[in-house]
Amino acid sequence: MNFLPVYKRELRSYFTSPIAYVVLTFFILLTSFFFYVFISEFSQASMSPSPYGPRNLNVTIHVLRPLLGNISVIMLFVMPLITMKPFSEERKSGTIELLLTYPLSDLEVLMGKFFAAFTLFLSMLALTLVYPLFMVLHSQPEPGTLLSGYLGLLLMAAAFMSLGIFISSLTENQLVAAVATFAILLILWIIRWVGPNELVRHLSILEHFNNFSEGLIDTRDIVYYLSFTILWLFMTLRVLESKKWRS
Repeated sequence: MNFLPVYKRELRSYFTSPIAYVVLTFFILLTSFFFYVFISEFSQASMSPSPYGPRNLNVTIHVLRPLLGNISVIMLFVMPLITMKPFSEERKSGTIELLLTYPLSDLEVLMGKFFAAFTLFLSMLALTLVYPLFMVLHSQPEPGTLLSGYLGLLLMAAAFMSLGIFISSLTENQLVAAVATFAILLILWIIRWVGPNELVRHLSILEHFNNFSEGLIDTRDIVYYLSFTILWLFMTLRVLESKKWRS
């Protein structure tokens, strides 16, 4: 699959516009703030004169897990900003017809844009590795929770991006794409609060991340995120095909 030309073109467009730097700065500032809050509270509690406080302290439970949870919440806001651009900009500038006439399949075009957005997120997430590194140097976080937590974030990011890119393929307005993506992701995020219905809980994006943040890797959660990602990438392909036929 030769998606590298589109991948390089898309990645270059991210880093030659302010969007990548604005999103990256926003992401790092927020994650740094939450890490500082959690580690400060943990340090204060560890120095507590109470004989019961420090005894029950655990850096994995009190710092790492809350940090992973907050990173997933920040992604809810960041991903629509990353994925609002890939096809909306092409539609607005009128270059999508030219793009679809390249000697590349629709799948290669889609994969190039998807992996470019995913690479941008990887660069952002890689910067957060300084937080667990700090914890490793000064305490003993559970490596299993650390690895499963980051695996969960990557799978969640892929799911978020697939939906965002699909929405981007439907409109030429980037703001509309971002707002619509955020709205749908938010609904899928809070849907588990509707009630104890098992089907509703299964549809919840957050429900499937909880196990990862607790150090548990369940194949059902992996299948959910991969199925979610494949579904919306497939739907995007159908949109591109219909666009090609109409052209």
